[in-house]
Amino acid sequence: MKKKFYTRRDFLKESSAAVAAGTLYLNMPRKLLAQELKKEKVVLIRAKDLLDDSKKVRADNIAAMLDKAVMTLYGTSEPLTAWQQIIKPQDIVGIKSNVWGYLPTPPELEKAIKHRVMEVGVAEKNISIKDRGLLSDKVFLNATALINTRPMRTHHWSGVGTLLKNYIMFVKNPSAYHGDTCADLATIWKLPLVKDKTRLNILVMITPLFHSVGPHDFNSQYTWVYNGLIVGQDPVAVDATGVRILIAKRKEYFKEDRPLNPPPKHIFLADTRHHLGTADPTKIELIKLGWQENILI
Repeated sequence: MKKKFYTRRDFLKESSAAVAAGTLYLNMPRKLLAQELKKEKVVLIRAKDLLDDSKKVRADNIAAMLDKAVMTLYGTSEPLTAWQQIIKPQDIVGIKSNVWGYLPTPPELEKAIKHRVMEVGVAEKNISIKDRGLLSDKVFLNATALINTRPMRTHHWSGVGTLLKNYIMFVKNPSAYHGDTCADLATIWKLPLVKDKTRLNILVMITPLFHSVGPHDFNSQYTWVYNGLIVGQDPVAVDATGVRILIAKRKEYFKEDRPLNPPPKHIFLADTRHHLGTADPTKIELIKLGWQENILI
């Protein structure tokens, strides 16, 4: 578990090992070499002017950020071309949001996602945006495609509220997954209602909550204007990237290493135990777009 947070010693050790392994890579068949070197692509995009003077999200700006991130992720020059790779006109699309009162998914982002899904050709009746009540929602029950979006924040039971945890509403008894600091949240992603349906993951990093104590605790003192979105196909890679930023902010704020409590081990177990995705930063291609000041990663 500890190796997921690399120390300087880990880095030097692994760098030396990589050099020693160089001749093996040179002798690998090309197809195998490509597989070994392939990294999970994650896009971090930020905009300095995302919020207006009243700290409200500018709808046009967040829509433009989402478009740029998706185009970069899929290697296209037009947003619609990228979305056509994500969603098909015949899809039934559930947009899994988050309604936590202190830090909900911005409605401006929800609308931007829905606009692109409809532009692809999906009928509005086949789109639902919801957090709770999924098991009584006909669109989610019959969904062929899911888009997952929520803000990043510290969390009493799981260390952090993540994209992985956002799917806990797909089960009848969410509290059943709180044991061992929510270690096995990834198993939800293998349920028939969810498995292999998620087309895009969008972690909202506009004003993340980097510290809290106790259930449902919120103090604006422990938020900051980061104005970012982290976008990717792999929820584990996206969540792991968000956690690295949160940890860096905690160190900056507290002037010392301050581990998350409880530790967000559900992210790393999603990789090592459940093989849902990758949490290893050395296996993630992080593309940084837009505002770079105090990016923390």
